[in-house]
Amino acid sequence: MTKPKIPVILAIDTSNYTTSAACSTPDRGYVSGGFLIRQEKQLLTVRAGERGLRQSDALFAHTCNLPPILERLLAALPDDTVISAVGCSTTPRRQEGSYMPCFLAGENAARGIAAALRVPYYTFSHQEGHIAAAAYSAVYAPDGTPIPSEDAADTSLERTPFLAFHVSGGTTDLLRVVPEKGRYEITMLGTSLDLHAGQAIDRIGVMLGLPFPCGPALEALAKTYTGKLPAPKICVRGCDCNLSGLENLAQKMHLAGSPDNEVAAFVFTFLEKTLSNMTENALAEYPGHHVLYAGGVMSNQLMRHSLSRFCSSRGSRAFFAAPAFSADNAVGTSLLACRAFLHDQDLL
Repeated sequence: MTKPKIPVILAIDTSNYTTSAACSTPDRGYVSGGFLIRQEKQLLTVRAGERGLRQSDALFAHTCNLPPILERLLAALPDDTVISAVGCSTTPRRQEGSYMPCFLAGENAARGIAAALRVPYYTFSHQEGHIAAAAYSAVYAPDGTPIPSEDAADTSLERTPFLAFHVSGGTTDLLRVVPEKGRYEITMLGTSLDLHAGQAIDRIGVMLGLPFPCGPALEALAKTYTGKLPAPKICVRGCDCNLSGLENLAQKMHLAGSPDNEVAAFVFTFLEKTLSNMTENALAEYPGHHVLYAGGVMSNQLMRHSLSRFCSSRGSRAFFAAPAFSADNAVGTSLLACRAFLHDQDLL
């Protein structure tokens, strides 16, 4: 008798600066809906001194990157597995009018694969994928084994409402997230009204001559500064913030002759104070909610300790994605597709 093959969910994400694909196995024993098998991803190339890519260039790069990424990913799958569904992030956020052309590369590839294999096709937003990946890495190690209970997020992170920050080059969003029928119901509580955190980091990093995207290099530079920093004059109203002032202040410090590492350290102090203030205002409305910090900017280690301590002082708990799950990836999308797959089969 032939042994049935293990179902695997393939997912694709083509964000502005990363081409990524991942495979996960659906399993109702996991609060995440399954566990990650493998992911493959590749950063898009940005020329030195430039602060980003045009959408047409990003779309072309994703189109070129996807075939070798998928070849490596699928070749590494065990022989006893079978692609049973395909997921894809198709928009930045799950709301009307949310659109970026770069996601078309992944959407076209994923739809074609699903049609060829005659398997279900599920779509999600890039933001939902970030939240799912962050929540997964707060509960499970990369090999799918649970993190020791004293370090792991409460499983209610996937069963009851929680607050989530999505902080990246394109978003500085504060959200209330309600897990619902294998998906997330997301309510926007606040956002940046001008510049996003990742944009500020990249603009200031390029000003200092750092390679784009500038987050890792700016963080490394900031860690070398041990002096006193000027008090950041943040701008937070309710759960909204303004970050253009950060760029202006950093430029003034740079022109006044402040050392580069002082400017870098000031950037992250400013952002940490801004996020803490937004968190405080959200917890005043939703006391006791867990707070999940996701997105590429939240891979920064300098802000984590302060934010964690701040949430604890307010009677809440802060959780952060592992660095590999903070940056853009298709892992969260694959796990969301696992949940949708299980839900459709009445297994969730």
